[in-house]
This record gives sequence, C-alpha cells and structure tokens, in this order.
Amino acid sequence: MTIQNQHWQQSVFVNGEFRQPAGKAGIDVRDKASGEVFAIAGLADPSDVDEAVETAVVAQRDWARRTYAERADVLRTVAAVLTDRAPDFRELLIRETGCIAGKADYEISAASSELMAAASLASRPVGEVLASNHADRLSLSERIPVGLVGVITPWNFPLVLGMRVIAPALALGNAVVLKPSPETPISGGLAIADLFAEAGAPAGILNVVPGEEKVGRRLVEHPGISMIHFTGSTKVGREIAATAGGLLKKVSLELGGNNALIVLDDADLEQATMIGAWSSFHYQGQTCITAGRHIVQRDIAEEYVAGLSARAEAITVGDPLDATVGLGPMINTRQRARAHELLVEAVAEGARIVTGGSGTAPYFRPTVVVDVTPRMRLWTEEIFAPIAPVLVVDDDAEALQVANDTSYGLVDSVLTADLGRGLAIARELSAGMVHINDATPQDEASAPFGGTGQSGLGGRAGGDSNLDEFTERRWLTVAGSPVHYPY
Repeated sequence: MTIQNQHWQQSVFVNGEFRQPAGKAGIDVRDKASGEVFAIAGLADPSDVDEAVETAVVAQRDWARRTYAERADVLRTVAAVLTDRAPDFRELLIRETGCIAGKADYEISAASSELMAAASLASRPVGEVLASNHADRLSLSERIPVGLVGVITPWNFPLVLGMRVIAPALALGNAVVLKPSPETPISGGLAIADLFAEAGAPAGILNVVPGEEKVGRRLVEHPGISMIHFTGSTKVGREIAATAGGLLKKVSLELGGNNALIVLDDADLEQATMIGAWSSFHYQGQTCITAGRHIVQRDIAEEYVAGLSARAEAITVGDPLDATVGLGPMINTRQRARAHELLVEAVAEGARIVTGGSGTAPYFRPTVVVDVTPRMRLWTEEIFAPIAPVLVVDDDAEALQVANDTSYGLVDSVLTADLGRGLAIARELSAGMVHINDATPQDEASAPFGGTGQSGLGGRAGGDSNLDEFTERRWLTVAGSPVHYPY
C-alpha cells in the first residue's frame, strides 16, 4: 500500500473534501511494531469542528429527504468499495493498530456487515397508527432522525467501531461528524472518509476531524450536535456524560468492562482453556470485551491453570507482519507500563505469576496469574493487556457472587457441560451480554451490543436497537377538518 502517496495525507475531511486543517498541524502515524512514521494525518482544531458542523447541518436536511433506497444504495456501495480495497485496509490495520492479519480480516468483514445491515435498516417501518379518542383524527407515531451525530471512537477496533455507528446513523437520515482516536486517525477516520468519497456519498453527511482532547470537547459542547456517541474509557465517558447532561444532549456511551469467564467443574477443560486463552489474549487483551477475571471452581482449577498457561506459552509474540505471530505490540508505552504496574502491585500483595509477565517493549507476553484476591487492582480494574488473573471458588453460588462483585456490567461467559446449570447462572449475571460455552469477545451486526453500570449509558448498538439509538419518536396528528375550540 503506497500510503505515502495517499491524497488524505495531512488532511481533515469536511464537506466531501480532504483539506489541510485550520492550524495546518499533523499527527504522526506510527507502525506500532517498528515505531516508523508511515503517514501523517491532519490534526484538527475546534474551528475545523465548527466548519464540519456547519456543513453537516445543511447536508443532513437534504440527506433525510432522500428515499430509503437512495440511502441504502450509498451504504451498499461503500461496502463494495471496502471489499475491493480489503488488502490495503488489512495492511493499514496491521501497521496502525498492531494487530495480526486475522484480526484485521475480521474487522474488515465486520465493518462490511455493519454497512449491509444498516442498508436494510433504512427500509424498516418507522411509524405506527395510534388509537385516538377523536373520531375525526388520525394519530400517528413516527420516527425522525436525531439530526447531527458526533462520534468519538477508540483505537482498538477503529474501522468496525466507527462503522457500527456511522452506518446506521446515516441509514436513518442523520449526518455524522467523526473524531477518531489520535492513535488511529487513518483506519478509524480518514480511510473511512475515503471509502464514502469513492462511493459517491453526498458531501457533508460524513465529516472526519482527527484531533486531541480539545477537538473532542468542542464536538461534545457544540450546540449544532444533537447526539454524542462515545466508545472508550469509563473515566472519559463520565466527563462526556456530565457535559452532555448539562446541555440536555442525547448521549450514548459504550465504556469499559471487567468481564468474568466462569469455568464450572463439569466444563470440558480442553475447550475451556482454549476459550479462556482467546478471551484474555486476543489482540493483546486490548478490548472492552476481553475476559479480565477467570473464576474457576476448585476441583478443576489446577488443571485449568496448567492448560491455560500451556496455551499462553505456545503463542508467538512479535511483529504482526510476520504470519507466524499470534500477538503483536501493545498500542503504546503508556498502556504497557500500566499493565506492568498492575501486575507488579498484585505480586507484591501475594499473587503469583505462572507464566509470562515479561517481554521486550513494545511487546507483552500473555500472562497467567494465580493467588489473586478480590481486592487487588489487577482483579477490580480493567487491565487492557494480555493478562489472565485466576480466582478459585467452591461452588456456583460463590462463582455468581464473585462475578457480580464489580461496578462494570459489559459481558460474562459461563462454561459448563450442563446447559440448564449454565442458563441458571447466566440469568443471574449483572451484564448486558452473557454467553454460555463461548468466549467473552462476541459481536454481530444484528445483535444488541452494550453494557450496564459503568460499562455503558444509553441504548444498544446493533439490529433494531439502532432505531432507538439514532431516531426520535414524534407524535403526529391529522384532523379531517379544522377543529373548533371555545376561543
């Protein structure tokens, strides 16, 4: 991929055009394994947000008047362009996010699925006839677009997590101003804009302003933005919620998780250790749906830890451009240092590392930790690294109590040979998503994705949930003739 020659270099995307940001500044985009600067994205400032909002407000009015078939056709065309350019996006995702090829391929496929699902969403019924006490009145409930959606996305799955919001928001007649993470301004922003430009999308319905905190803050505070959709940390989510709440602005927050993988004593250990390894180690553990807590019943704990450790030791860590590598680099030195800090602190408090716990920067070997207690930060906080803390419990009741002892509520999994037993536990778990006999990382365009507690605020992404996310209900009445009142 000749990234150096791409027309989006050092640009923002406003009103259908790539142009220099107002401040003419740029963001160095680095290969996460080598550290090489392989591209430069534009670094927007608040005035770029203002211009993007101004053009998007006008564009949204026309876009909302388009037929559902026209909106769906744009999204299907974007999906076709993405398929044609899949090899370029694979290389870009590997280099910009530090993921292996398999994760990049998944992300491209999932983004395409989001586009196709959104295209079908455009034709869904959006109203209903209501009963009325007035014989000559037609009473209707209809859905109308929210208007202008400000979208702030993270770096770990930049393409699909951007498309998960952009596609349904556009399908339902909204316009979007997108601020991708400064870690992934291309795959999470400018390259997405390029797809829409090549697909012939109307100018102004999608604008991309890569930037830092002040750009995100302006997006949240701007009076022209009707709704904010944020995916990222709980800490930042709280700040956004406070600001948006003060402005009485609709907000949807997809936040962190400290997810439990419960392994019951009748689970198939070969399968359980495979699911456990994938749940904690995939993409260096840097996802909100990673399993950060392994809750294992005592009778099988020793065997489970041995099997999980063996799988961790078999994973090759290195440059993801090497096809033999299973785990790539951490996203940055700050994230790696925090994971190391949590691990060292836990060991000082009595935890024991069975395998891993080391690695030359920017890498971090998959790690299994035992003798963990429920009060250690390694157990209570989201780790965002390839670390699997294991806590041993005696029975189902204790497993359930430990799993629910968290302020998060994103996703949990239960592994067991007895589906009735697994279902009984699943129904008592305080999480927005629960999987039986499967890994915690799951995502489908047709399924409602989201959490409770500190893991989310607002609705759900996926399927019909997007109707609630990106539209408002309006009551509309039609009287057969003018109604007369006393005065």
